[in-house]
This record gives sequence, structure tokens and C-alpha cells, in this order.
Amino acid sequence: MSDSQFIKDADSKMQKALEVTRSEFAGVRTGRATPALLDRLHVEAYGASVPLKQVASVSSPDPRSLQIAAFDRTTVGDIKKAIEKSDLGLTPNVDGSNIRLNIPPLTEDRRKDLVKVIKKKAEDGRIAVRNVRHKIHDDIKAQLKDHKITEDESKRYQEQLQKATDKHVKEIDALVVSKEKEIMEV
Repeated sequence: MSDSQFIKDADSKMQKALEVTRSEFAGVRTGRATPALLDRLHVEAYGASVPLKQVASVSSPDPRSLQIAAFDRTTVGDIKKAIEKSDLGLTPNVDGSNIRLNIPPLTEDRRKDLVKVIKKKAEDGRIAVRNVRHKIHDDIKAQLKDHKITEDESKRYQEQLQKATDKHVKEIDALVVSKEKEIMEV
């Protein structure tokens, strides 16, 4: 691998871990209606499990509700069933080919539970970043052992790798602080 290839590889993989964490956070309900709440939802339709976005459009007509417009009227029941089975805790109201979801205000206990969920998802993100660091670190050691890089290069790569790791972990921590503030906001 070339001089910066280790670090570029690590940085792109760590960035992906950060993006996964960010998308996981978007799926956590904050009391405000956002179509991102339903991004992870899969519907059993047409004999397969498909993402909700492929069978319906989701909009937020006001801050306390979501409206799902099914592309095909026959999938409305499947969409309703998927919402009821999910961990969202929302009750769908069917109106023809539309489904309306009212987002109730969060209780203090539920807010605290959501903060715990956020912290768990953040820790998963940090672990993913550290796993990338570990893998690249092993690659660097293997290159050193095979005499493809020098001791000095190995040290420099490891320092750069640690800086990249610290940067991405710090970004995850910033996401946690931001999301926690958003959740606890009344």
C-alpha cells in the first residue's frame, strides 16, 4: 500500500461507520414527525420484504403527524401491519390509500429511554470505528513484517490512524450530544 493508502482506506471505512450511526440516530423518534423515522421500515409486499420507500411516499404535513401515501392500494394493509409490528410504538390510521401516523408527545421516561438507545447506538458506532482501526493496524504490522515499509513509516501510519480514529469518535460523540439535546427538548 502507498504512503497515504492506509489512512485513506481507514478514513473512508470510518466515515461509513459514522454515516451508519448518523442514519441510526435519524430513526430514533424525538417527538417531532420526520419521514426519516420510517427509513428502516420494511413491508411484506408482493411476496418479498421491501423498504417502505418502494411502496409508498412519506410526508410530514405538520410537526405531529406523518402521512404515508401507498402507490398501490393493495399494499395499505401490509404497510399498516409493518408499522404495528415495528418498535416505533405508533398506531396507524387508514384512510383509503393513505395512512396517517400521529406522533404523541414524549413522556420524561420515554425521553430517558431514547437517550439510552442513542448511547447504545453511539457505542456501536465507536466499536465499528475501533474495529476499522484494528484491521488497518494489523495491515500495517503485516507490511512491516514483510519489510514493505520501514519502522518509521509504520509509526507514522499508526499515529495518523489514531488521529483519524480520534476524529471520528469525536464526531460520534458530537452527534450524541446533539441528539440527546434534541430528545430532551420539551
